[in-house]
Amino acid sequence: MSIEAHRPEHRRAQRDGRERDPTYYPVEKKVGEDSLQTWIVELLRPLIERWYSELGRPRFVGADQFIYYQQFDPSKVVAPDVYVLPGVAPGRRVRSWKVWETGIAPSFALEVVSSEDPYKDYVDAPERYRELGVRELVIFDPDWERGRDRVRWQRYRKLKTRGFVRVETTNADRIYARVLGCWLRVLGAGEQARLRLATGPEGEALFPTAAEAERAAKEAERAAKEAERAAKEAERAAKEAALSRIAELEAQIASVAGAGAKGSGAP
Repeated sequence: MSIEAHRPEHRRAQRDGRERDPTYYPVEKKVGEDSLQTWIVELLRPLIERWYSELGRPRFVGADQFIYYQQFDPSKVVAPDVYVLPGVAPGRRVRSWKVWETGIAPSFALEVVSSEDPYKDYVDAPERYRELGVRELVIFDPDWERGRDRVRWQRYRKLKTRGFVRVETTNADRIYARVLGCWLRVLGAGEQARLRLATGPEGEALFPTAAEAERAAKEAERAAKEAERAAKEAERAAKEAALSRIAELEAQIASVAGAGAKGSGAP
């Protein structure tokens, strides 16, 4: 049923104050998605989830779900490529999110600019996220070089005195996400472009993926075992050298004692 067909019932529900909400809120998109967006999201979403877990502040990190922010009006919706729900535990099943049910809006959202309709993310997205009440929005345009009025990164923040405003634009390969507490960096170009998290004063240290962390742990374990074997080998060699030296001294003592015995004998 269309939104228009529901509107009379919406108005009655609002007027009567009934608890039951007759509104139909879709839970899935009916349009295709650029594969580059998918690849970027598939890498970045679990990275952000791991990042918060490493900080000891686990929270839900989702991707591409509808987030509704005004009851009875399903047109008031966003579907961030990646978003963070503060105070919500990871692993929760979310088909769609209705802000009025929990009072929780995303603290952070990332939009990857669509190759089909890039200006939707430039013009419409900031206003919708302002209405939603998100604290920080980062917009990444992988095709920013295709237009003079396009930019690689945009960052919007909710400020006390100015409201929700754009606070930064840059064509650099990285931008600092204040809510996340780390950098977002783009690696690769064109179809190979991927977003990673990074730390350090200038975002010079990449935060590892789960696979990279596992490989690093295994390499560290192998290095520790090699160091232990080397230490044991050095200890064994030291013991052998000490025993050899003792044997050499004993032989010298015996030789001196033997010579002394011969020298003291009567003719």
